[in-house]
Amino acid sequence: MDPPAQPATATAEQVILPHLDAAYNLARWLLRDPVLAEDAVQDAAVRALSYFASFKGGDARAWLLRIVRNSAWSLLAARRQGPTTSLSESGATEDGEIADTADDPEAALSRREGFARLDDALAALPAELRECLVLHELEELSYKQVAEITGVPIGTVMSRLWRARRALFGQQAGGDLR
Repeated sequence: MDPPAQPATATAEQVILPHLDAAYNLARWLLRDPVLAEDAVQDAAVRALSYFASFKGGDARAWLLRIVRNSAWSLLAARRQGPTTSLSESGATEDGEIADTADDPEAALSRREGFARLDDALAALPAELRECLVLHELEELSYKQVAEITGVPIGTVMSRLWRARRALFGQQAGGDLR
């Protein structure tokens, strides 16, 4: 089900601010670098504020995430990056995570290793598959919203999700990601 449309009198802050966490999550998964992700979100927020007058209402989250996606790809193109590394290889810290005090050290280590494996598996996916998977599964957007953000037909979104899931399950079984 699509989220309710924003009222015509909504301010830029009411439309943009509630979705900044989702914007950062998308940028981080696309760019695989927390610092570049912050830059992309900042650029996207400036663009969203600059072009807010053109926002006609509707799904504000999808509107902002499409701007974030475009900013992330533009940033990558401008930097002409070679192969990127996963978050675990980039030296990123887990400072943003809040430890669960109910876990014993062994359970906490197991959880961190599980997150590291997920991060590595997602990082190994081709960008177009990772993008669809993150938007649909982690950000819980509908096929229609993912299609709107990525600019591809719903059938392509469904195909990419199927291929991403197959690649992730294949990797768990020791298969190839492509």
